[in-house]
Amino acid sequence: MATPNEKLLERIALLKKSYDRNGIYRIGVQLNLPDFKPGKSGWSIDEQESARRIAAAVSDEALFEIFRSLPPYAWTSFYGRFYTLEGGKLSLTSSWDLIKSRLMELRQREGENLQKVVEALLELSEGWTEEELSRRIPKLKDREELEDVVQSLEKSKVIQVSYIGRGYREWSVREELIPLVRSELGGKVRPSEASIGKVESLVAPQELDILGEEMKQVQQMNGELGAYVQDVLKNRFSEAVSFGRKMSVSHLSSYLLGIFGPVLYFDSLLAVSQQYGLADAEIVHSQGKTGLRTGFNLALFGEPGTGKSFSSRDMILGRPESRIPPHGVPGRNRYCGGITPARFIRIGQAYEGLSFNFIVPEFNDWFKYKGMVEPLKLAMERAVIKYETAREVIGPYRFGSYLSVNYNTAVYGRGYDVTVSDPNFAAIEDRMLCRLHRLTKERFVEIAKSQMKLALGEIDIDKGARLVRDHATLVYAAQTGHGLVKDRLPKKPVMITKDVFLRIERAREAILSEIRVDAVPFSARLEDRAIRLAAAMSMMDYFQSRENYIRMNPEALALATRFYVEEASVRSKEVFNPEDVMKRMETSTATSQSNAAS
Repeated sequence: MATPNEKLLERIALLKKSYDRNGIYRIGVQLNLPDFKPGKSGWSIDEQESARRIAAAVSDEALFEIFRSLPPYAWTSFYGRFYTLEGGKLSLTSSWDLIKSRLMELRQREGENLQKVVEALLELSEGWTEEELSRRIPKLKDREELEDVVQSLEKSKVIQVSYIGRGYREWSVREELIPLVRSELGGKVRPSEASIGKVESLVAPQELDILGEEMKQVQQMNGELGAYVQDVLKNRFSEAVSFGRKMSVSHLSSYLLGIFGPVLYFDSLLAVSQQYGLADAEIVHSQGKTGLRTGFNLALFGEPGTGKSFSSRDMILGRPESRIPPHGVPGRNRYCGGITPARFIRIGQAYEGLSFNFIVPEFNDWFKYKGMVEPLKLAMERAVIKYETAREVIGPYRFGSYLSVNYNTAVYGRGYDVTVSDPNFAAIEDRMLCRLHRLTKERFVEIAKSQMKLALGEIDIDKGARLVRDHATLVYAAQTGHGLVKDRLPKKPVMITKDVFLRIERAREAILSEIRVDAVPFSARLEDRAIRLAAAMSMMDYFQSRENYIRMNPEALALATRFYVEEASVRSKEVFNPEDVMKRMETSTATSQSNAAS
């Protein structure tokens, strides 16, 4: 007998398969649910949680009316235990009896071949091809027999085409039917499959082009950015410019300190600074170009429960149920929860020539798949990616975006160990700006305090977040030459001077004096990232600058230098105290200034 929870889970799966995030958000607005406000975009919502809240709030009749008034994806079909969706029309009836009778007919006709094929395909976590099935079923050598079984399963709606590449296609079992297929064909139903939890939206059957679907999403996100810029220009431009004339990394730091305290604030500062860096503005000096730009990849790593996802995801995309509004540039953050690295490499082609931020929670999981280090390394270098497997060739294309990731590590009194088994993972870390999270008593207390203050509404974060977001969006639009602002707001490179390199050089000398061995445990890329971070933070001065460039902000340079020293300490297994190095640098600077004055 079905339980209410099983029906709720199937509703969630049905909603997620039938609508994108904007569609789910519109349903929440239509139902007048809390935190779903008219006129806002749904791209920043937690899709799973929002679908759950809607599913719990509606009756079958209300759900039917939703699908009637807000048509789902035209290509979506769903054959559930409680609901059927076909041809864009929802029926409050089960498909399982019909599917069960089809399976019985197939079993009588195909016999042992059907059993072998189904057992093999259920073991493959993603899509599968006929070649893979042939390898897994050595006794089924006749290709025509295999094709007959596959075609019969597809006609019976048990399986679906999930991906078409160059010269081959993949199928997968419809996720809503996995429990039925296992029970009918004698397999053991796994606990995770007893009822539907997470089901990804299907791509269109017009050859089910994953890349094409991603391009549609890019268009939607471009539209979201354009709509937001237009809204700021029409309704809040004077306010945004006025705020911009006092906005700086010091101002942002004060805002974040008031919310999170002196330990937690820096993680959110890095995440918001990355949003400014996304514009990928040039970094120049008085003689010309440096070859550097403001964009950088960001990694927050460490122990579970230390706020990594909060800083990299919730602060940027927003989390309404936790009273956290979005601070990130709208339409420029692609959330990658639940997708595999192979899918990421496939959809990356849709972003060629664009600068987006790909937010990847649980980055560890991407390295369960072999051969991922090299293409991800190329992605982080914004280089040309060409990924070949035995089945297809992806690319070549140039990836122009950045990543913001978090992953768990084993943290010790000194240093840490990654939990990624791939020995080449160090090459990935070397291409990111990395921040270690250690669950100290101080961090634990600050997490608890900030959660309480936010829950009680003691901080007016909404207005602060909107001002920051408006400002970051205008700066991004200006620095990327967006059509709506290019006649009003010019591009401005970030100007650095010799003093920047001298400061980094002093930091380097102080760090190396603390490392007693010849082998340096980090690369020179660390200095490159420190300069990029300082430049990205300096972009906050856009409206303060009355010149055709932005000067390097001294506070930004100081914060970036501190980051350089702290990351060097972490990479060195914390054989030196960052505070000692900073004090030595201050002494060295004071001495140099004194000598210069003399």
